[in-house]
Amino acid sequence: MLVLGSGTSGALVAERMAGGGTPLAAATTSIDSLSGVVAAVSPSIVTVQVDGSGGTVLGSGVVLDADGLILTNAHVVASGGRATVELADGRTAPATVVGRDSRADLALLRASGLSGLTPATLGSDATLHVGDAVLAFGSPLGLAGTVTSGIVSALGRSVDDLSGLVQTDAAINHGNSGGALVDTAGRVVGINVAIATTGEDSGSIGLGFAIPVDTVRAVVARLQA
Repeated sequence: MLVLGSGTSGALVAERMAGGGTPLAAATTSIDSLSGVVAAVSPSIVTVQVDGSGGTVLGSGVVLDADGLILTNAHVVASGGRATVELADGRTAPATVVGRDSRADLALLRASGLSGLTPATLGSDATLHVGDAVLAFGSPLGLAGTVTSGIVSALGRSVDDLSGLVQTDAAINHGNSGGALVDTAGRVVGINVAIATTGEDSGSIGLGFAIPVDTVRAVVARLQA
């Protein structure tokens, strides 16, 4: 995931932290409680592990179709190592990169031998407003199934070479990269990609960033074309 933080000056620096297409669904219904959102969304979130010569990278991913198409950040799989995904029910499967846009920091994986998965429902930028409640799903520090809550703090933020990002105060840490930022209707409104920090080891200080879902949708369509 991108971590914003730097040394002794206290300035904020960004760091990307990783510790033939199927139509993507759009939600029209709401869920009555946050626990209901968690129950609905959690089956669509995976842990991504990439083992390479430089070590192991941990990130998160979002299920896009029932047969194992997974979305994550490109920097999670940048090492080119062997990728494995772990589902919310504990099953694991090898995965291969089938598309990547490093500029947008998004990648598609295909997990082998899986079927009957629960695809995430994608929302729309038009439904998102500053002050809206959101939940961040992922595997920070390898802790699969973690959910944190916050609000949309700002829209249209720029971090390094990424622009138009959603800012949130939901806690995001190493390993959240590629996980989902979700609204209270259970719709994915962003893919978590970066945090700001006062130093490499400080973790979340309530400044997280996600790639907005309309950008995600466009990149996924292009990668599947």
